[in-house]
Amino acid sequence: MVALLRRLALLIALIAPAIVHAEQQDIAAAARGVVRVVLVATDGTDAYFVGHGSGFAVAPDKILTNAHVVELAREEKNLVIGIIPSEGTKTYGGRIMAYSPGNDLALVKLDEGSLPVSTFYAGAIGDGQHVTAIGYPGTVDRAQGLGLKQLVEPLATVKTSGTVSSGRASRNFETVLHTAPLAAGNSGGPLVDDCGRVLGVNSFGSVSDGNDAEFGFAVSWREIASFLRQAGVSSLHSVVPCRSIAEADAAEAAITQREAQASEQKNRASADAREQAVGRARDAAEREVITARENAMAGAAVLLALAVLGLGAGGLFYSQGRERHATWFLAGGGIFLFAALGLFFLKPSFASVDERVKLPEDKSIVGNGAFAWDGDNVCKVDQNRSRLTVSQPSDIGFGWAEGGCVDGDTQYISVGQQWARTLVPADGNFVSKSQFDPATGILRVQRWLPDLGTMDKIRALAKDKETKGCGADTDRLTRIAGLESDIGALLTAQPNERIVYHCQKGRLAPADAAG
Repeated sequence: MVALLRRLALLIALIAPAIVHAEQQDIAAAARGVVRVVLVATDGTDAYFVGHGSGFAVAPDKILTNAHVVELAREEKNLVIGIIPSEGTKTYGGRIMAYSPGNDLALVKLDEGSLPVSTFYAGAIGDGQHVTAIGYPGTVDRAQGLGLKQLVEPLATVKTSGTVSSGRASRNFETVLHTAPLAAGNSGGPLVDDCGRVLGVNSFGSVSDGNDAEFGFAVSWREIASFLRQAGVSSLHSVVPCRSIAEADAAEAAITQREAQASEQKNRASADAREQAVGRARDAAEREVITARENAMAGAAVLLALAVLGLGAGGLFYSQGRERHATWFLAGGGIFLFAALGLFFLKPSFASVDERVKLPEDKSIVGNGAFAWDGDNVCKVDQNRSRLTVSQPSDIGFGWAEGGCVDGDTQYISVGQQWARTLVPADGNFVSKSQFDPATGILRVQRWLPDLGTMDKIRALAKDKETKGCGADTDRLTRIAGLESDIGALLTAQPNERIVYHCQKGRLAPADAAG
């Protein structure tokens, strides 16, 4: 088994370098929160396209963009701001709620509606790191001959790739220098890492005469964090480094291999120790039998001597005509003789050694503190086995009951030795599949970030098949199994996230539970 795991880990390690830099479905998921920010002039009857930039959602109803993208809307009262999502059919109006030209940031609040919220990466950015710029470059719009009607309708974003060149920033505010191609219209759009987390807001690019390489500058996370904090917006951010699914698979295979080797060594050492203990116990049992046999034979010899004396004295008294005394001594001698014979023949045999061996207690079979019991459990993230992109590595509560009822209201179905359930939240553009093993206390949560059309189909399926509440009745389990199959057919083979938890008995602290 260990050899097989070793070969598997080696195979994954060989394949991993060939994987494309970015996980494309993570970039696609990040693009769903990106919007076109348009400025339109109206004179009461007609509308005129003035210009556009890009932006992305930092809250369901709030769009972050560049200050220079919406600058004219502050000065010209006949200009309105339009927010055009990258998917769906709806468009929204917006108004400026925060404006900071000093670091070229602005916050626009939607008049209505909500959009998928982007997650920032708040950790260190590496020199040469692969990045992707997402937005609406005007050069592409013009090349396609798009008119005003197409520019104010939902349209897919454009993605360009490059690398980070650290150590150089603008003089006025902190930026990230990169080589992802930008054009007019990209301003305000996100610069993301390979997991789709936002590293900065694209602000401006270097000027080229066509012969030089072009560079872009994105407003850094620290500038953004300060701006959003002053605007009263709590952003989503992560400090977990980006890793691909292939890297996560390789890491888990290596960990599993090490655990298997450690378990094998522990079992071997335990077996050796037990064998030695059994040997010592057998030696002790043999000594006990030998001692018991020697004591029995010594006792039989003493009784035999007493029997001889008794019988001899009885015979002497009988020859002297003292029959009464002879009777007592003969009877006593006979008793001693029978006792001696009994003690001799009933002495312990060497065959009884095995029965006397006292086996040591097997201490390897003990309760595991990582195993879950019925009731409340606290599940902690194992980051070494996980791939987190937009989620926080936070502990979660998990109320488990025999029969697959979780938290008192969600029924899991049995899949071999484990229990599974696909969950579709009422809010949020994601689908998660949880798989729990009560024997080990390991909970695996895989999360997908589908496009809007797929989410609508999945929500329709969940609505058609009522599966709320717990219960092991056949109809309920059949509906859940059918829903699992139908949703699985709509999801990609590879999830956006894989979070592995170790659960053990306990309850989250009130502050953690509230968070």
